[in-house]
Amino acid sequence: MFKMASRNAFTIPIFVLYCFTTFFSLTTSKSTIEPCSNSDTCSTLVGYTLYTDLKVSEVASLFSVDPISLLLSNSIDISYPDVENHILPSQLFLKIPIPCSCVDGIRKSSTTSYKTRPSDTLASIATAVYGGLMSADQINEANPDAGISDPSVLNVGTKLNIPLPCTCFNNSDNNLPAIYMSYVVKPVDTLSGIAARYFTTLTDLMNMNQLGSPAVKEGDILAIPLSACASKFPKYALDYGLFVPNGSYAITASHCVQCSCGPGSCDLYCTPASLAVSCSSMQCRSSNLMLGNVTTQQSSAGCNVTSCSYGGFVNGSITTWLSSSLQPRCPGKCQSSVVPLTTSPLYFVIMTSFVVI
Repeated sequence: MFKMASRNAFTIPIFVLYCFTTFFSLTTSKSTIEPCSNSDTCSTLVGYTLYTDLKVSEVASLFSVDPISLLLSNSIDISYPDVENHILPSQLFLKIPIPCSCVDGIRKSSTTSYKTRPSDTLASIATAVYGGLMSADQINEANPDAGISDPSVLNVGTKLNIPLPCTCFNNSDNNLPAIYMSYVVKPVDTLSGIAARYFTTLTDLMNMNQLGSPAVKEGDILAIPLSACASKFPKYALDYGLFVPNGSYAITASHCVQCSCGPGSCDLYCTPASLAVSCSSMQCRSSNLMLGNVTTQQSSAGCNVTSCSYGGFVNGSITTWLSSSLQPRCPGKCQSSVVPLTTSPLYFVIMTSFVVI
């Protein structure tokens, strides 16, 4: 399902006609576009800075995403009481998980909608509400049936489709698993600083975004590769093609399974989600092990490792598989290397003042 177009991007700082119709703003900001020719979809992220204090549920509604997926993408503990109603402060940076599709020959996300409010204009929606992730012209182009004759005068309650930038690039960066995040350059940003923040290189960012020089300016939209863990589920699984960025989490199997990706070399690690209430069995057949359980036994020949792993969500059921192997030494606990879930969005805000995740 997630078979992507070839890694082929281009930037559009000067192509006049095309610039004003696809992912380009009136201020000559650059944006990376991935051409495509099929209907496949991938999971991607957009980097978003809150324009005001918002509840978790309000942010999720703004991007038409699942609040639980939003929380786990930012390593916030979903078991915290009433977490969806917690208020996140203005200027908090979040990674928003969105699907990336092929629309009119380019990659973009078209599943987000917005209902207009008093005093809204297309420009204020694009810049103030969505932080420059698209332009007013792009919103107008995405809503030919909305009857917008004046972009500065909108009827209250009008439902608008919001086109968000995204890239797939085969979920790969230098032949390693990756998820791509669309990032709006801020006034204080430098390309080298962005590269360091997201554990990549200046050269990789320049190549990925087809930049002739490391110069970037406020409002440019970059595709940033984030190292990830790739799933190995069969193609008939509903969650086939699941990728999880390093140091974060994802929810799947109807909120029953929570998967994480450690910052080291560990593979995708899945366990029962803390929200799991009514779920199919998560016990591996012919064993007492539950999903996520790992046992080790040291012997003279090495270390016998047995694990119960997640195999995908198939026909409404959670599939598991039991594996055993003899390794030279007993491994450390893979899950211990994952960035720990924070117990409160407020704590998360304090921590992100010091640590970028």
